[in-house]
Amino acid sequence: MSTEPAGLHQKLASLPANVQGALWMLVACVVFSAMGLGVKYVGEGMDSFQIGFIRALFGLIFVIPIILYRGVGQLKTNRMGLHITRSIFGITGMLSVMYTLTNMPLADSVALTFTRPLFVIVLAVIFLGEVVRWRRWMATIVGFGGVLLMVQASAEIGFATAVGLFGALMVGCVSVFLKKLSSSEAPTTIMFYFGLYGSLIAAVPAYFVWQTPSVEQVFLLGLTAAAGTCGNYCVIRAISVGETTAVMPYDYTRLIFSAIMAYFVFGEIPTMGMVAGACVIVASSLYIMRREAALKKKGAL
Repeated sequence: MSTEPAGLHQKLASLPANVQGALWMLVACVVFSAMGLGVKYVGEGMDSFQIGFIRALFGLIFVIPIILYRGVGQLKTNRMGLHITRSIFGITGMLSVMYTLTNMPLADSVALTFTRPLFVIVLAVIFLGEVVRWRRWMATIVGFGGVLLMVQASAEIGFATAVGLFGALMVGCVSVFLKKLSSSEAPTTIMFYFGLYGSLIAAVPAYFVWQTPSVEQVFLLGLTAAAGTCGNYCVIRAISVGETTAVMPYDYTRLIFSAIMAYFVFGEIPTMGMVAGACVIVASSLYIMRREAALKKKGAL
């Protein structure tokens, strides 16, 4: 019996690198979909501000043992201002995503998160000075056209859609900050300061809507935090063993897994307009990803 895991590991290692990466990414997508499902389920009886605070607090709790194991010296930083700024944008994005998850069909809220590459294009031009040519601009415009399709399909959730887009914008900004922080800071350092400052910031709005959570709610939120950590690990593994351009498109299977889970748990059935809008967003994001990869190979960025 003890040889089974080793045999499975050997079989996995014998697969092509991109296949291994795809499998890791698929596992990540299942885990992230389950995490979204848990947040939505808890959100039926708890405000999204409170959920965001508890989620950030659990993230801090999970990273503290790693910090203690590796030594608190890694918390020394000369970029505290950037950590705080990143935390403000990050927790704002997280709270927005939590609101969208609890006020929209699960698959639709997940589709909105895929608009992040569209925002990153604009942010890269403004803050990183990158040159974006007309093909990627057109893909970006088409992608936002997909958002309009989704809004048109369900006007009654227009505000939640706006919050979801704002959250995607905030996460896009975080990508820019992480690119700057990762040049000098360890991942655990970045995670610790986000958990610390994010919890403090989220505690303010959570205070005004606070209701003592049940044991079940705390347990489920703890599971979602653990799922987030597990999912991030799987994504890192996927990118480390496979090519990013070959692996990342599998991230879009989160739409499929989320739709299936939401159907069986909440009875949610996406409308044709929502499906069409999501397909446009995914297609434009995939095109941008492929185009950026091609330009990097040519050294034309």
